Order: sequence, then C-alpha cells, then structure tokens
Amino acid sequence: MLDTPEAVVEALRENNERPHGLQRTVTAEELVEAAESFEEPDVLVTALLELMATYEFTGEHRKSPVVFARVLKLWDTAPAAFSQWEAHQVFWRFKWVTTSLLQVPEVPLAAIQGWVDQMRTRYGAADHGMQPVAAMGYHVAFHTGTGVADAYDLWATRPRTELSDCQACETRHFAEHQLAAGEDAGALETWRPVLGGSMGCTEEPQMSQARALLPLLRTGREDEARSHHLTGYRQVRGNTGMLDEVGLHLEFCALSRNEGRGLEILAENRPLFEATGAPLARLGFLTGAEVLLARLAEDGHSGTAVAGPPGRNWNAGELLAHVRSEADRITVAFDTRNATTTVGDRRRARLAQRPLLDEPLPLGLRTSLTRPADGQAVPGAVPAAAASAVVEIPQEFVALVLEARRLAAAGHPGEYRLWSRVEERLADGSAAHDDALGPEELLQAEIADQRAYRLARKDRDAESAAELTRAAELYEGLGMPWHALSARSRSLAWLSSSDEADPEAIRAGLDGTLAEAELLKTRAPWTQGADAEGKAERELEYLTVLYSATFAAYQEALRELPETAGPAAQRFAEHAGTMRAEAERLSVPHHVANALQFEADLAARGGDAARAEDGLLAALAAVDASGRPWRGSRPRAVLAQLMLGKGEPARAVELLHQALADAARYDDTDFAVAPTYALLGHAAVHLDDVNGAVRHFSEAAARFDQDGAHDEATDVRSQLAEVLARGGRQADAVAVLESVLAGEGAGGAAAGDERVLAQARLTLARGLRELGEHLPAAEQFLRLADIVSAWEDDGQVLTLVAAEAATALAMADRWDAAAAAYERAVAAHAEAPNPSLIIHMMCEFARLTMQAREADGLDTALEHLTRADAIGAAVPEDAEDFAPWYGRGTVHYRRARVLAEAERFEEALAEAEAAIAAHEEGGEHGEVPRAEAVRVAALIEGNGLARFAEAVARLSAAAARCRQADLQEAAHILDALRQDFLKR
Repeated sequence: MLDTPEAVVEALRENNERPHGLQRTVTAEELVEAAESFEEPDVLVTALLELMATYEFTGEHRKSPVVFARVLKLWDTAPAAFSQWEAHQVFWRFKWVTTSLLQVPEVPLAAIQGWVDQMRTRYGAADHGMQPVAAMGYHVAFHTGTGVADAYDLWATRPRTELSDCQACETRHFAEHQLAAGEDAGALETWRPVLGGSMGCTEEPQMSQARALLPLLRTGREDEARSHHLTGYRQVRGNTGMLDEVGLHLEFCALSRNEGRGLEILAENRPLFEATGAPLARLGFLTGAEVLLARLAEDGHSGTAVAGPPGRNWNAGELLAHVRSEADRITVAFDTRNATTTVGDRRRARLAQRPLLDEPLPLGLRTSLTRPADGQAVPGAVPAAAASAVVEIPQEFVALVLEARRLAAAGHPGEYRLWSRVEERLADGSAAHDDALGPEELLQAEIADQRAYRLARKDRDAESAAELTRAAELYEGLGMPWHALSARSRSLAWLSSSDEADPEAIRAGLDGTLAEAELLKTRAPWTQGADAEGKAERELEYLTVLYSATFAAYQEALRELPETAGPAAQRFAEHAGTMRAEAERLSVPHHVANALQFEADLAARGGDAARAEDGLLAALAAVDASGRPWRGSRPRAVLAQLMLGKGEPARAVELLHQALADAARYDDTDFAVAPTYALLGHAAVHLDDVNGAVRHFSEAAARFDQDGAHDEATDVRSQLAEVLARGGRQADAVAVLESVLAGEGAGGAAAGDERVLAQARLTLARGLRELGEHLPAAEQFLRLADIVSAWEDDGQVLTLVAAEAATALAMADRWDAAAAAYERAVAAHAEAPNPSLIIHMMCEFARLTMQAREADGLDTALEHLTRADAIGAAVPEDAEDFAPWYGRGTVHYRRARVLAEAERFEEALAEAEAAIAAHEEGGEHGEVPRAEAVRVAALIEGNGLARFAEAVARLSAAAARCRQADLQEAAHILDALRQDFLKR
C-alpha cells in the first residue's frame, strides 16, 4: 500500500536498489503517481528525481526533460521541499536536459539553446561557476559541427567546479575532441587514467572503452583493444542506455575481422532494435550494425541468418537494407534540424572504413556462429587456414599439373594446395586431361595418392587405404613398380596408427613389401637404363617403403610405453637404423632427419630428454643439409617442448616462432599451428609475459576451433582465463569463461569433457565473485552444484561448491536461498567431509549476518560460530588436510569481531586472545593469522576499551615478532596502528 509518504519513501528506497531496466522504470512512474496525492511536495520531488534518473540511464531521453520541467517548477514554487542533495541535483541535471534534447531531432536547436541560456541564468543567480554551462555549449557545437573550436576553448580553459561533469566523463569528452581531429595517439594518452582504471564512475570506463577500440587498433595496440572489448562489452550488453556503445563494439568486430563475434553481439542485443527513446544513440547502434552487415554482404554472405528486430527472421542482406533505411531517416532528421551535414558526415566516415587487420584479432572467445546458413564460413569467426598462399596457382591446367608434380618431387608442402585445385578443376569440368601430361592413368594415380593423404589426415584410414590400393594398381599398370610398392607400404603404415589396427597383419604386410623392394632392386638395378632424375625418384620411393616400415614399428613401440626395451622397441630400433643408414648411403638428408625424429620422439616419450634433444638437433642439421627447410617446423616444435621442460622458455619461444614462420612461408597447412600457439602461450607464462601469453592462447583457441578440436579449445581458454586472472584482469577472464560455457547443454558452443567444463564454471563463478557480481556468481555455483551432485566418485566437490554457493547468495542478499545452500553444504560435508571449508562458510555467514544489521543479527551470527566449533570438534585427530589449531583460531577470530561489532568488548578481547593462542600452535604456519588476531585484539583494547597503553605494548611485541619471522608487511601494519594509538 502506497497511501502514506513513509510507504512511498520506503518503496523508492527499494526501487533504487534495483538495476536500471523496465521494472525499475515502471515502478518509478507508479511511485510518482502515488506521491502526487500527498499535500506536501517533498516526496514528489524525490520521486520525480528518481524517475528522471531511470529515464536517463535507460536511454529514454525523450521523457527525461519533461520530468525535469516538473522538478524545476517545484524548485521555483516550493524550494523548501528539496533536501540539500536534491537542491544540488537541480543544478546538476540541467546538463542532462541539454544532452537529452540533443538526442531528439524533433527538438529545435533554438529550444536547446534556450535551456542552455536558462542554465546560465540560474547558475549565475546561484553563484555557481560557468564551466558546466560552457561544457553544454561545447556539446551543442560538437553535435552540429558549428563553432567547435571556440566552444572548446571556452570550456577547456575554465576551471572545474563542483557541478562539472565527473573527471572520468570529462576526460572522455576531451579525448573524443582529439579523435575528431584525427589525433589517435593524443586521445589515447588523454584517456590513459580512465582506461587504466585510476579514474571512473557509473558510466566509465565502459563508455571510453568502446570509443577507444578503433584508435587502439589503428595505433597497433591490439592487446589493449582485445582487453577493452572483453571487459567493456560485458558492461554495456543489453543496456538500452548504452546503445551507442554496443554499436561501437559491433563496428570493432567488423573492422578487426571478427564478424562471427559481431553476429553473436547482434543476437545478444536483439531487443535494442526496439529502443527508440534516444534517436542519436540509436543511430550509433544502427551504424555499428550497418558496418558489420555491410562487411558480410561484401564478402558474399548476404544470405547468412542473423538476429534483427523481433517478430520475423532475417538474413544479413535483409537486415542491412532495413538498418540502412532506418539510419538514413534518422540521419536526415538530425541534419535537417541542425542545418549542417555533421551527423551524416560522421556516419558516412564510419561506413567507409575498411578492416584494420589482415587477419582476425584473436579475442580468446568461443563463438557459436562460425557457420552461417549457406554453409560457408563467416569471415573473421576464426583465423583463415592460410591467409595468403605462398604457392602461386597456375591458371592453365597443364602448367598447374606440372607445377604440382614439381613440388611433389621436391616434397614441398605447397603441392597439396595445387593437387586439390587439380581435382577441383577436373570435377567441375573446367579442365580435362591433356596428352602433354602423359597417360591419363598417371594423373588418376597421382590424384588418388593425394586424396589418400587428405583422408589419412582426417583419420579416415580405411578410405585412405582404399585410395592407395587404387593408386598402386594404376601405377602397376603403368609399369611403375616402385611407385606401386610405395603406395602399398603407405596404406599399411597409415592403418597402423588406428586403434583398430591389427599389428601382426600390418607387420607381415610390410615385411612383404620390404622383401619385394629388395627383390626389385636386384631385378632392376637403379643405374641401368635410367637418367639421374629417374634414379633419384626410385631411390625416394625405396626410402618411402623403409619409412613406412619404420612408422608402423614406431606406432607399435608407442603402445608398449613406458616399456622401452621390449620386442616392439627393438623392432623399431632395427627399422629406424636401416632407414637412417640407407638414407645416408643414398645421400638423402631429409630421410635421415625423419629417422632421427622418430628416435627422438620415442626417447622423449620414454623419459630420456637428453637423448631426445641430441636427436632433434641432429635432425635439424640434416634438414639444413637437405635443401628442404620446410621440414624443420615439426622438429623445432618438439625441441621447444623439451626446452620448456628444461626451464629454457626463451629458447622455446625462438624455436616456436621459427617453426610457425616456416610453416607460413612454405604453405605447410598440415603443420599443427594450434598446439604450437598453445606452447607459445606456456612459454610466455614462464617468461612472465602476460600480454604474450594472452595473445598466443587466444590464437591457439581460435585455431583449435577452426580445426574442430573443441575440447582442446576449451582447455586452452581455461588456461587463458587463469593467466588473465593471475594478471589482475579478472573481467577479461570472466568474459572468456562466459564464452566457453555459452549454450552448454543446448546444442550451443560449450561441448566436451564434463569435468573440464565444470572447472571452467567454478573458475567463472569465483571470477564473478571477485568482480563483486555476487548474484551471477551464486547462479553459476548453483548450476555447478546440480552438475556435480551426480558425481558419485567425488563428493567433496559438491561440499565445496555448495558452500561457495551459499556464501555467494548471502553476499547477494538472497538469504532464503543462501540458507538452503548452507544446509545443502552441511549435508554434503556429512557425506564427504571438508571441515576447513565448512568452517570458513559458517564464519562468513556470521560476518555477513552482522553486516546485514538485522535485529537478531548477533544471536544468529553467534549460532553460526557455535556450529563451526562443533564441526571442528568432530574432526578425528588423525584427519588429513585439517589443522585443528587453524580451525579453532578462525572461529575465535570471527567471534571476536562479531562481539566487537556488538560492543561487547571484554568478551571480544577474550576471543581475540583465544585466537592468538590457537594460531601460536601452528608454529611458523600460524604467524600471519596470529598477527592479524593481534591487530584485532589491539583495536578492541584501544578503540573499544580505551586501554591504549596495553594496546601499544601488545602491538610493539607483535611487530617485533613479525620482523623476526621476516613478515615485513605484517610488521608495517602493526607499527602503523601502534603509531596511531600513541597519538591518542
């Protein structure tokens, strides 16, 4: 019932605690209606100011000035109804009116100038400084593009007053002025305190973060751009008061080649299409969407399904036309009102921008929109497999095939791209066999050979073997026995890596091919009737047969690990030795390198790192001698792993960068790029290079997504989040983890190992708690509790999660739900004990209960602590992972603080001394909590009991003890409190 002023005031107080949104706005409107019925206008003043605030922060700029006009009328007729704070707000909110009216093109400029003039008059009459008035004059000039320089000088040269915009917002306006002048570097320098976190407000840094994204990209500060997108977008998504900022994030996604991420942002913000209360901000949102959609249309993705205004389905082309039409209409309305082209010029400049990067900026995020409806990849969703092939693809078909054969003979990885193109040309009818290429069966055999390789890379072993069998038959028919033998040996070797392989059958088959090879050498000596080129070709096919036998033996040896001296290991050693000896005899260094790599890899897996390192260094030397530098990427990547294990991360980084560079230079699309970037991330962590680690883990995650390795991508993103959190970038970490878990259980992005995802959710929940987002944290903890409750083999996880959920709910002021989670945690503890955790939870509930200031708070808090004592007392003396002294000390410490808050100081001091005594039992492990207990005891003595001499003596002794234990920070804290008491 809202029939008394007191009831309305209480309802206003409750509404003020709600987040800005529809519910708060509707309630504020209802409370204004209720307040109008009272004779005295003081409650109406409060209600109107609250309603104006809800309009301001939800983008209802059409309505805000109307409410302020009513406030101003009350100010003129009943000034006594305004509290000191409300009187201040009257002058403060003149600025809101000016900026709100600028948002609405139907309001004439003369009317806006009239408000500025009235603001000047009233400020002057109240003896307020004119800097805020000059700021409003500048905003009008900047919006219209008329008299900007003079207005800026008039504003920027005046001293700030108590009614000036907060420094963070004013800094944003200064930086925007520099941006408009094309001064990216200067703007970013101006923004430094806001973007760096030393200056902020309710709207900052998120508004500045959105505006700084493109300047950061343009100046090459990509790591910062990534971070500000991750953290800034979380603060503006779905917020009707941040339409402009959401549009800027859409624009950033388009120009950083992350169109897939942009489509997700559109989907998350679909209701914003219906927000019409702030037309200028709406234009900013629509323009950002138009930049994104135009990029998609330009790249041929007009048919891609996208999220647009509710009520119908949209594709990119349709939504682009709709957005463009609406934005054009709004632009014309503003330029007509302003009698300038400034608004239109700024929009046209945004639309004319081109992507600022050649490759997508890795954001570290998992996007669920990597494939649109037409089956083509959304550009920018993940990095392209090869942005620019170093191998030129001839247009003429004969030249294409001849170039593919030349690269194949050299073992160049670029051959695969050419052979794929050969097959495409034959399949689509744009080319046909030419007699200049030799027999048609030869080309068919070569294509089957290449197709087999591609199938093997996809673990389609049976299909691959069938293609190689077909190739072998074709080679036999052409009188090319060595090629046929090579194909048959490879079909067997590639089957050996399958889990369903029959080692004995494969071994017998390869022994047969080896025997055939020896017989073939005897029947057709390589020097007989053959030129040097033909001889070299047959030698390579012979070594390929040896390679196949070695590869199969290697696979058998892997299965026997950690056994390194069994029959499989001996067989491998024999084959590898023969292969290396023959390659050395025939002067084929790259096959020497192959044998050395097999041996090194098996040594590394068997724990002989020194032998593995020597083998890889020898392999790289053989690669250098081979004239085939593209073969160095893999041994370098493996050697880098060994270097990381040896504690030489700088050397690992050098090797990994060279491996990636060579893979790109020689178009080696089969090189394991994603794991290599993950290794670079680990190396950067070891070097304390947080930005490098973030960059490399982000790239690795995107590459794993591209490869369809989503479990690996999830694991890398979890590592990325851990690096971000440890680096103090908790909001970034949360953004990454939210993307990992997006759509879990609903066919969405999250997929993979349940426990990996559970760990990600736990980390996310803790991250949200660190950010002070207690209710979202509690929701994550509760979801996780439901998941882990089914884990019969790990009950302690449920105890942990339920306890953390309970505390998070209490911190979010959801006490009923918190109580239920509390009892769930206690019940879980009874089944799977974790006394330290449960005691901590109960102590936290005691603290939060006192903080809530309820009438029965003290009794309830003490009851929680009594239960905590009982938990500790019930732990068996021989229990592992529980220190009884620490449990007792923790409870005594919390009881001391609870009693002190209740001003029961003598009892509180006794509890603090009990905490000190308990922590002393912990020896060196108890020194830090003991020092904290001493600090609280001294505070109780001094501030509560006025026993300053005793408190000083206690602190002096404790500080000396801390210095002796080399706890300098603790000693400094105690000394500072001692000095404070000495002044009393």
